[in-house]
Amino acid sequence: MNPPPHAHPLDYLDTAQDVDVFLESVAGTKAIALDTEGASFHKFVDRIYLLQLTTDERSAIIDPLPIGTPARLGTMLEDPKVEVVFHDADYDLRLLHQDYGWRITNIFDTRIAAQLLGIPAFGLAALLEKYFGLKLDKKHQRADWSMRPLTADMLDYAAQDTRHLLELRDLLRNELERRGRWAWAAEEFARLEGTRWEPEDPGTSFLRMKGARDLTRRELARLKELVAWRDSVASQLDRSTFRVMANEVLFETARSGATAKEQLAAIKGMPRGMLERQHGEILGAIATGDAVPEADLPRFPKSAKWDKDPDFDSKVSALKTVRDETAKRLELDPGVLCARDRLEAVARRVPRSTEELAEVKELRRWQADEMGAQFVKALDGFAVRPPKGGNGAKPDDSPYREP
Repeated sequence: MNPPPHAHPLDYLDTAQDVDVFLESVAGTKAIALDTEGASFHKFVDRIYLLQLTTDERSAIIDPLPIGTPARLGTMLEDPKVEVVFHDADYDLRLLHQDYGWRITNIFDTRIAAQLLGIPAFGLAALLEKYFGLKLDKKHQRADWSMRPLTADMLDYAAQDTRHLLELRDLLRNELERRGRWAWAAEEFARLEGTRWEPEDPGTSFLRMKGARDLTRRELARLKELVAWRDSVASQLDRSTFRVMANEVLFETARSGATAKEQLAAIKGMPRGMLERQHGEILGAIATGDAVPEADLPRFPKSAKWDKDPDFDSKVSALKTVRDETAKRLELDPGVLCARDRLEAVARRVPRSTEELAEVKELRRWQADEMGAQFVKALDGFAVRPPKGGNGAKPDDSPYREP
């Protein structure tokens, strides 16, 4: 275990001038640790409410609410000569793109690094305890970061997310290099570049709710209207949708086909305040769903038609055997080494050489280096079944899902 890293002084910056002064003081830095705090647990539309950053010598929290976009910070983060260190970068990158349009290109993700080293507990708290003996207090884990003023305790909690990331990055990178896995991490980090927020189509989002496929088409029509009603209320209140009404309650309401307040009251979990104030709107949403003509009832998009390969499962199984044996040898989680969707992509292609395997775009280069020859050997003897044209299926689509 390494000694605890130095605790940097913490600056709280809530004016553009303060931000500029701070960034000027760290100009020329080659690495900066970054984290964001949103409020998706509390707010209808998530956005950045805090930016935490740490350099080799200083730490700061930027409050963007009174400042707006901290453009100079964006210039620093988008500079390819500055390495930006995250823990679990995906969500942060999406928020940074959504709110500010930033595209960060030189990334180190301590979560991915830990996974590639086979560390089973790869959460930030677990890693800080493992390497530094530090125990993070989780009491503000679901804090409402949109509230102002923030307490000193909350600010200190937020600062912990970046204070030790640069030291952790150094330890993980050294271990990756020692074990010959730095190229793996570099490829994964490069694939994070360009991560962006992709907004959902509100008109079809109800079809992607877990459990929606268990409803009839008439119930789906009701659900569509109920989701639209809930989103409208959540938007007006600026409150997370589940805090207006839980998905399970929406499903039961859609199934009920209720026409009276008393029927709504019998639904388990129905919020009492919402029932009293807005039962008319809820019943109206159900009635609108009931009025949809049979021919116009919602349906799930048809899956692409496939010329089902009778040997497909056997091919995937053969590849999975190679993957699992390699994972055991490398002391890696099999899903980290190669997820099932990538095994399926290889099974569809049936490469006859490592050169052909390299053309499977879903497969990482490092995965091909580690397992390519064995993959080709495992598929030897299976027939290649080229996809039939004209059926609308893309060659890299899959009708299968990880069980």
